[in-house]
Amino acid sequence: MSQMLKSSGNALQLFAFCCLLLSNTGCGTSGPADKSADSTDDVQRVTLALNWYAEAEHGGYVAGVKLGYFGESGLDVDIQQGGPGAPNLVIQELAAGRIQFAISSADMVILARSKGVPIVAVAAPLQNSPRCIMVHKAAGMNSLHDLANVELAISDSRPFALWMKKKLPLTGVTMVPFNGLVGEFLQKPNFAQQAYVFSEPFVAQENGGDPQTLMLSDIGFNPYSSLLVTTEDVIRNDPTLVKKMVEASVKGWTAYLDSPDEVNESIHADNEEMSLASLKFGVETMKPLCQPENGTPLCGMQPERWATLIQQIEELGEIETGAVVAAKCFDTSFLPSGTVQGLRP
Repeated sequence: MSQMLKSSGNALQLFAFCCLLLSNTGCGTSGPADKSADSTDDVQRVTLALNWYAEAEHGGYVAGVKLGYFGESGLDVDIQQGGPGAPNLVIQELAAGRIQFAISSADMVILARSKGVPIVAVAAPLQNSPRCIMVHKAAGMNSLHDLANVELAISDSRPFALWMKKKLPLTGVTMVPFNGLVGEFLQKPNFAQQAYVFSEPFVAQENGGDPQTLMLSDIGFNPYSSLLVTTEDVIRNDPTLVKKMVEASVKGWTAYLDSPDEVNESIHADNEEMSLASLKFGVETMKPLCQPENGTPLCGMQPERWATLIQQIEELGEIETGAVVAAKCFDTSFLPSGTVQGLRP
């Protein structure tokens, strides 16, 4: 994910993000945080909370607003930007019923469900994870197994980090807190950090760095990303809303991957830290990650992928064996085409 070079504390950013949710300041459209239908124009107002600041990984959803696909479906979608702390906070907001939709990742869905939070993934634009470790080319590390003798800025309690600890030697690696910036990477030759392949590497290179990316999927940890998620209650109480939201989102992703320039201008307007050049790089780098495999439709999901991820998180000891059922984590029945997979809760 894109990181700002200017320095700011995580606590301050998290406080600002909480204020953002409370004030309902959005990206693209505006509307109340709770679901309601306007009796005068039959427009249903919906909140979609992002798991980070708006950037390429959210492009299809922003396209849904910018290009009018949500509006054509009778939806007024308020996209709320995130920031540090947002991946957990959006799940809390979903659980409390204060929002109807959010962006998350498959591992976060599994962890939430293991704690009794009934969230469900309904569309998966990124079929392969963009998660990587960014190292210096000069360090000569060509795979994650070579990662050694560096400070590694990472969210070390997240499943992907735990998977690294379990599967890699990490000789001489000192894990330090990830602060969401690339400044230390630019200053320290023996420094590495978590990243998204279509974001931080561009920022680092643009500022004189020599980034090289080592993909987490290469060691078998490959959760769906940029998931559109909702709750069992929303699915049960308003399936028509979910169908409209999913179909418009798929249209948005189709359009964004084909012709991103107009949408990138909108993302840049809402998040000036993302330059148009970085967004162009982002969408081009992201395209291969969005390509479906094995007959899966765009934004579709396969039960085997969910089952594998659940087994991995069980192996890490993060959830009890059998605590999470793959078929309840996702529902593809709202997609506009393709084989229906998953079971509605």
